[in-house]
Amino acid sequence: MAIFTDDSPVGAPARHRSRWVGWTLLVGALLGSFGFAMVPAPYVIEQPGPVFNTLGTVDFDHKQVPLIEIPGQKTYPTTGALDMLTVNVVGDRQQSPSWFEVAQAWLDRSKAVLPLDAIYPVGETVKQSNEQAAVDMQNSQKDAIAAALTRLGYTLPSTLSVAGFSPDSPSKGRLQSGDTILSVNGTKTDSVLGLRAIIARSGAGVPVTIAIARGGQAKSVEVTPQLSTGPKPAPIIGIFPAVSYTYPFTVKIQLQDVGGPSAGQMFALGIIDKLTPGSITGGAKVAGTGTIDADGNVGAIGGIRQKLYGARNAGATWFLAPYSNCNEVTGHIPSGLTVLAVKTLDDSLAALKAISTGASTKSLLSCPAG
Repeated sequence: MAIFTDDSPVGAPARHRSRWVGWTLLVGALLGSFGFAMVPAPYVIEQPGPVFNTLGTVDFDHKQVPLIEIPGQKTYPTTGALDMLTVNVVGDRQQSPSWFEVAQAWLDRSKAVLPLDAIYPVGETVKQSNEQAAVDMQNSQKDAIAAALTRLGYTLPSTLSVAGFSPDSPSKGRLQSGDTILSVNGTKTDSVLGLRAIIARSGAGVPVTIAIARGGQAKSVEVTPQLSTGPKPAPIIGIFPAVSYTYPFTVKIQLQDVGGPSAGQMFALGIIDKLTPGSITGGAKVAGTGTIDADGNVGAIGGIRQKLYGARNAGATWFLAPYSNCNEVTGHIPSGLTVLAVKTLDDSLAALKAISTGASTKSLLSCPAG
């Protein structure tokens, strides 16, 4: 007679298999999620970059040199800081960040996640983008010197010329590198910002007449602006414009591996501080950003939220922001940072006077904290 025991409960092997399958699925899901997280994403990440005190020194060709140097002219001691901010872009078309990095950036208020095409438009290589940024930096330095010296009473003749062309430029074959731009649609212009404003008023698809000087001869050409790519399309004629001024003396701005036009305001303030008695900061640590033209108009820039955090992290307590960027600033001001809005170089100097003397800033423009 057979005797059956109950030592091994009925169904145990099945439950064991179920647990094994469950763990296998969980591990597989985790590995799959990890694998997906490491897949490159079609985005780039903007984050705070290095901060440079325009009153201080920088490493230039492996030597410490003044960021702003004015040889042969009487300069005055400065105190405090006038910090210019930068933004680092993580990723490009060759190596974009992973989905894991993108997810981390989405959760970090100091970073921004942007579509790859917004920073590197289709058809434009990283090299071409860097070349444009370098031209923008050179122009911003020239404009900053012009703005500062004009504010100090000097008269500066200037010329605007063609330095190169963007891919698929509508100006190719009509303009040439080295052409001096005299006017657009009859309006004289000798600044990059002025040229862009005229083109913007004309609009894309509407031909503009550009008066130029080429080889000592004057002539006119027609170019039809087209819309730029990116998050804020604007009419462009597809050139890299360069401005040249006749300065009364040499002002050297020594900065490497930084591109773009957004440091213009802080360069101009640094030059003025060095060429005038007393300290315009009163010893305060002030940061700021903004383009500038020779007339001292301060313009909007990109990446301002990242620059706010960069300023705060570098120890600044005051921030000079372009008034036209206030919509991006409001509600995004880091704790401990006071933002004053400026439209012109005169606004910036008035703000610095209030900061240096401890006077009330209530009468000045400001970006609401939110």
